[in-house]
Amino acid sequence: MSEFRIHHDVNELLSLLQVRGGEGAEVYIDLLQKNKTPYITTTVSAHSAKVKIAEFSKTPEDFLKKYEELKSRNVRHLDPLVYLLSKLTEDKETLQYMQQNAKERAEISASATSSSTTNFTIPPTNTKMSIQELEELRKKLGNVAASSNIQQPLEVTRKMLRDKHNKKNPAQPIPVFPNWVYERPALIGDFLIGSSGTTDTTVAIGSLPLSCQEQALVEDLLYLLIGVDGRYVTAQPVLGRQNRSFIVDPTLDMSIKELVNRILPVAASYSTITQFIEEKSSFEYGQVNHALAAAMRALMKEYMILVTQLEHLQRQGMLSLQKLWFYIQPTMRTMEILASIATSVDKGDCMGGSTLSLLHDRTFNYTGDSQAQELCLYLTKAASVPYFEILEKWIYRGIIKDPYSEFMVEEHELQKEKIQEDYNDKYWDQRYTIVQLRIPAFLQKMADKILSTGKYLNVVRECGCDVTCPDAKEVLYTLKERAYVEQIEKAYNYASKVLLDFLMEEKELVTRLRSIKHYFLMDQGDFFVHFMDLTEDELKKPVDDIIPTRLEALLELALRMSTANTDPFKDDLKIDLMPHDVITQLLRVLAIETKQEKAIINADPTELTLSGLEAFSFDYIVKWPLSLIINRKALTRYQMLFRHMFYCKHVERLLCNVWISNKTAKQYSLHSAKWFAAAFTLRQRMLNFVQNIQYYMMFEVVEPTWHIMENNLKTASNIDDVLCHHTSFLDNCLKDCMLTNPELLKIFSKLMSVCVTFTNCMQRFTQSMKLDSEMSRLTLEHGTMSGPPTQEERREETEKKRLTSKYLAEHVDALQSSCGFESTINKFDTNFSTHLLDLLDKLSIYSTNDCEHSMINIIYRLDFNGFYTERLERMSAERNQKPAASDVSLKTSAST
Repeated sequence: MSEFRIHHDVNELLSLLQVRGGEGAEVYIDLLQKNKTPYITTTVSAHSAKVKIAEFSKTPEDFLKKYEELKSRNVRHLDPLVYLLSKLTEDKETLQYMQQNAKERAEISASATSSSTTNFTIPPTNTKMSIQELEELRKKLGNVAASSNIQQPLEVTRKMLRDKHNKKNPAQPIPVFPNWVYERPALIGDFLIGSSGTTDTTVAIGSLPLSCQEQALVEDLLYLLIGVDGRYVTAQPVLGRQNRSFIVDPTLDMSIKELVNRILPVAASYSTITQFIEEKSSFEYGQVNHALAAAMRALMKEYMILVTQLEHLQRQGMLSLQKLWFYIQPTMRTMEILASIATSVDKGDCMGGSTLSLLHDRTFNYTGDSQAQELCLYLTKAASVPYFEILEKWIYRGIIKDPYSEFMVEEHELQKEKIQEDYNDKYWDQRYTIVQLRIPAFLQKMADKILSTGKYLNVVRECGCDVTCPDAKEVLYTLKERAYVEQIEKAYNYASKVLLDFLMEEKELVTRLRSIKHYFLMDQGDFFVHFMDLTEDELKKPVDDIIPTRLEALLELALRMSTANTDPFKDDLKIDLMPHDVITQLLRVLAIETKQEKAIINADPTELTLSGLEAFSFDYIVKWPLSLIINRKALTRYQMLFRHMFYCKHVERLLCNVWISNKTAKQYSLHSAKWFAAAFTLRQRMLNFVQNIQYYMMFEVVEPTWHIMENNLKTASNIDDVLCHHTSFLDNCLKDCMLTNPELLKIFSKLMSVCVTFTNCMQRFTQSMKLDSEMSRLTLEHGTMSGPPTQEERREETEKKRLTSKYLAEHVDALQSSCGFESTINKFDTNFSTHLLDLLDKLSIYSTNDCEHSMINIIYRLDFNGFYTERLERMSAERNQKPAASDVSLKTSAST
C-alpha cells in the first residue's frame, strides 16, 4: 500500500472515530509505514479469529449469522476484517478507548436528538381495540413487512443492467430476447403460483387408507420434482431470494408426512435452480453467468432423466414412497450444492470475476468431498471459458473485448495528447485500471502482471505495430494454478521485452534522456554561457514585459552557436515562463494534501511581480509513447532542478560582475579602504559558497545518480522498471539538492537573497566609477576636426584626469560616510554568516539523524579549512545543553 493510500485511510478512520487534536495523522502514518508487513489471511487463521470473536461477543449467534450471510454473498476481504477484529479484542487499551469514544458519540447524538425533536403527548382515548381489530392490524403490518422484502421485478433489473451496458458501449448494444420468452411463464418449468389454486379434492386424504395415501403422495411428489403443484402438497410464493416452501395437507398420516418433508427440499432446490437458469440465461447478466447457467442446465437434464425413470416405475406400480426416497438420495446432494451456488450468486449480485471467485472458493471448500468438488470444478471450468477468452485477447494481443463489463481490467477513454498539457495526467495509470471486485480469487496474485502485460502490448499497438505473443496457448482453469500462471508469465515476459526494445531502440529513450540532461541539468556549459549572455537584459525585466518570441529567437541562436548544435533533438527544447516561483511549484507537484500544503496551493497569487529570471524555465516536447516515461510530472521535476541550478548560476554571474567592476575601484586611493576590503572579502566568501553548492549539485549529486540510472536502464527487464529507475533518479536528485526539505530550502533561499541584495548594493556603488570611463571616452587622443591635439591641450587633459580622480575619491568617501556603507557591509556579513552557519548546522543534523550522508559533502566543501568548525561545535553544544537543562529542571521540580 502506498504512502498516499495510508495517509488517506488514516485520515478517514480518524474522521469516522471523530478524533480531534492530539498528534495528528502523521504519527500513525509513520508508525504504519515502519511496521507494515505482508500478511495473507488463511482459512485456518480466519476460522480461529471467528471463534475468538464469537466467544468474546455477547450475542455470538447474531455474529455467526451475520458472518455466514456475508460469506454467502461472497463479500471480499471478509476474513482479513474478522482477523483484524479478533486482534482488537486482545488489545485492552484500544477496546477501552473505543468504548469511551462510542459512549461520547452516543451522548452527543442523544443530546442532538433531544434538542431537535419536538415533545408531544398521545391524546388519551377511552376506546379499546378489539381482538379482531388487533388481528387485522397485525396481518396488515405483516403484509407490509413482507412486501418490503420483495425483490425488484426481474424486468426492471434487466432493464437497469441493459441501460448500464449500452451506455458504456453504445456501439455494441446488448441483444434482447423477444417478449414472448418472458410473457409465457409456463416455459420456465417452475411452479405457477395461483394458476391452479383450487384442487378438486372431494375426499380428505387423511380418511384414505395408508396405501392410498402413499400412492397419492408419490404422484404429488413426482409432480413437485418437476415444478408442478400436487393435489395435497402445494408450493408457496417466494419472497425475495428465499427458498421455496410447501404446504402439506394437515390430515396426512404422520409417518408419510415425515418422508414427504425429507423429499421436499429436492423440489425446493429444483425451483431455485430453475429460476436461476432462466434468469441468468439473459444477456444482461454477462457471459460468465450465462455459461454457468448453461452448465447447470446440462446437469439438470440428468435430473430430469431420473424423474422420468421414476414416473415410469410409478406407472407400473413399482414405486413406493420408500423407493422414491432411496432413488432420490444420490441426487439430493447435487441439487443442494447447485441451489446453494445459485442462491449465493443471486445474493451477492455476482457477475464475471466475482462469480468465478465464488465458484473457486466453493471448489476448495469441498476438499475431502470428491463428488462435490468434482461438481464445483465442472461448473467453474464451464463458467471460466468466456472469461479466459477475454483474458487471452488481453495478454496475447493487448485488446479488451468485454461488452458486459466482467473482466478485471477496465478501459477508460483518455487522450494521449493530454499528457503534454497537464502534469497531473496519469494516462499510464488511468487508461487501464483494475476493478478489484472483478478479479477472480485464483488470479489475485497475478492481477498486476495481467494488467501490465496488456498495457505493454497496447502501447506498441497504438504506435502502429501489430504484436501477438508467439507462445499463445489456450488458458484453462485447473486446481493446479501453475498451468495458467506459467502462461501468464510467458505472455508478460514477451510483452515486457517487446515494449522495452521498442522504446530503447526505435524511440531512442536513453538518447532522449541525455538530451534532456544537457539542458535541464546544465551539462552544456558553453551553451548556457552564450544563452545567459544573450538573454541577460531580457530576463531582468518583469515577466509581464517579456516577449516570449524574442526569448525563443535568442534560444535558437544560442543552440546554433554552441556544441548543442550537434544534438538531434535540440528543436524540442522550448521556453516556458512559469506563473509562480520554484518553491510554490515544488509544493504543488509533491503535495500529499496536508493542511500546510493545501493552504499553499489554495493561496492567492503573490502581489509581487516575478522577474524573468524567477519565472524562466525550459520545456520539452515529448511525443507518445516516450511520454509514458518522460511525462509531465517528470518534466516538472526536471524544471525544478533546472530553475534551482539556473538561479545559482545567475547569482554566480552577479558576483563575478561585482568582482569585475570592483577591479576599477582598486585604482583609487580611498581614505577608508577598510570597509572596501571587507566588501571584497564578503564577495569572495559568497562566490565560494555559490560555486561549491553548484559543484556539489552537478558533480556529486546529478552525475553519480545519472550514471547509476544509466546502468540500471541497461539491466531493466520491463517498462515499469524503467519508470521506477527514472523516478528514483529524479527523487534522489531533488532530495540531495535540498529541494524536498522545506527547512533547508528556506535557509538556502535566504542566502541567495542576501547575495543578490549585496550585488545590487555593490553595483550601485560602482556606478559612481562610470564617470571616469565616460570622461576617458571624451579624451582628445583621437584628435578633433582642427587636427591632432597640441601640447597645451594634452597638459589640460592630464590635469582634468587628476582632478576627476580626486573628485571620485572624495565622492566615494562622502558616499560611504553619508550612507553608512561600512555598517551596511557589516550587516551583510552578519546576515550571510548567520544563515550559512544555520544551513551547515541543519545539514549536520540531517546527515546524522536522517542518514542523508550525501549532504555532509556540502559541509566538507564549505568548511574545508575549518573556518566554521569552532562555531558549529559551539552551536551543537548549546543544542545538547538545552535538553539536559530541561531534564534537571524537571527533576528539581519533582523533588520539591
